[in-house]
Amino acid sequence: MGDTMERKDGLTTFQLKVLAIISMLADHVGAVLYPEAVWLRYAGRLAFPIFCFLLVEGYYHTGNVAKYMARLGIFALISEIPFDLAFHQTLWFPAKQNVFVTLFIGLGMLWGLERERERIIRVGIVLLSMWAAEFLCCDYGFMGVLLIAVFGVTRGKNTARYLAGAVWNVFWPSRIQTAGALAMLPIALYNGQKGRSMKFFFYLFYPVHLFILYVAANR
Repeated sequence: MGDTMERKDGLTTFQLKVLAIISMLADHVGAVLYPEAVWLRYAGRLAFPIFCFLLVEGYYHTGNVAKYMARLGIFALISEIPFDLAFHQTLWFPAKQNVFVTLFIGLGMLWGLERERERIIRVGIVLLSMWAAEFLCCDYGFMGVLLIAVFGVTRGKNTARYLAGAVWNVFWPSRIQTAGALAMLPIALYNGQKGRSMKFFFYLFYPVHLFILYVAANR
């Protein structure tokens, strides 16, 4: 698997993850506790593009894709109840699945794309993955998987990558998502270095903070 060129300046994977979870927390606080505070939702638009970018980089840097997929799958299961409680006030809401499911599908898609060179089959892999995201009612749906594909196929072509990532945000029906185009700025500062390792903190943060928000909203 190829590596991006590393440099000393810029942002590490760790720093991008911190920025993404701060953005995500702002978004979810706004959605669950303060729906009238629209600025929190705007601040939250940076999170998903950064997580998709990091998923692609993580795929190309990992030494074991199977373990990577297993982690995403396990935390998708762990996160579903907190996700449903926080956003739908119920233990099980089949009409919407958490973002780990989206990332899991995206990771499987990247694995398939790397092993296939026939263009028509590669297109089929992307379309099938997008369909799976819609069928399972994943967070961000087919558009979320499409962004992962965009970051994957434009890897090593920075201008195309940042432009396509920005356009993805602009084409959302919701005007709020256009703010996500700003995520291309910190992504452009990525230096290819890992930084501090707090892998499971970032995985656990998602279900834990959702459960805390559910408790806070129902005091």
